[in-house]
Amino acid sequence: MSGFPDTPPTLVDIEALGRIAFQSIPWELRRHTTEVVIRVEDFPDTETEEEMELESPFDLLGLYRGISLRHKSWSDPTPQSDMIFLYRRPILDLWCESGDELLDIVRHVLIHEIGHHFGLSDEDMQRLEDQAEAEAAEKDLGDMPRA
Repeated sequence: MSGFPDTPPTLVDIEALGRIAFQSIPWELRRHTTEVVIRVEDFPDTETEEEMELESPFDLLGLYRGISLRHKSWSDPTPQSDMIFLYRRPILDLWCESGDELLDIVRHVLIHEIGHHFGLSDEDMQRLEDQAEAEAAEKDLGDMPRA
């Protein structure tokens, strides 16, 4: 990603990318997340590391904290806002290792965490991603000239 020639992207830079990525998510998804707060931190806190049983703080790119829409009730008290955390250092590690665009990685993590807001499990999201990839590959093959 250009714009970061000598120093790694800061928390503010990742937050800006998060805002851009969020705006690129289809409105059908975004409209249900208007009350979700997005925060960027370098790493998960110690409590989260222990709760998630992480071997390393680099093992977690993002986290949804809150009550999923599937389990919310209008009568439930909401003491805290639902939050999505983006963890800068693990995201930057993946960026360096993968060679993918940083914005694409931030968007992927954000969409994944929004999926948790909707009450989807990691397995549900993996199935959806696999299905989308298969449909895209099928479409690409359908567009190829035939011999």
